[in-house]
Amino acid sequence: MKVCITAAGEDWTAQTQPNFGRVAYFLFVDEESEQITAMQNVPGAHGAGVQAAQTVAQQGASVVITGSVGPNAFQGLSAAGIEIYVGATGTVREAFEAYRAGELQKVGAPTGRSHQGGPR
Repeated sequence: MKVCITAAGEDWTAQTQPNFGRVAYFLFVDEESEQITAMQNVPGAHGAGVQAAQTVAQQGASVVITGSVGPNAFQGLSAAGIEIYVGATGTVREAFEAYRAGELQKVGAPTGRSHQGGPR
């Protein structure tokens, strides 16, 4: 199974990043081999959550580990059948181990707010 972790860098020592649609990198981890493939996120001015969800789905991830996920990203990930776990902090390795230990919260609704229309 492929797990996507939102991160500030490209390896196990990178810090996780909390805002799914606006992260610097998506790290795709093969759960069996623990091999990482890093992909830079290039969010547009509008629709970052939707773009990010499409990118993750196209890479074949079954799970996303992040800090929080807004409504548009949640909808896109859910439609693709991707499970979403929030509450990731620390390094990518720490977040992955917390996921494996069942310490992250699987969500069935958005945990962040929409960023459409500017600041609220």
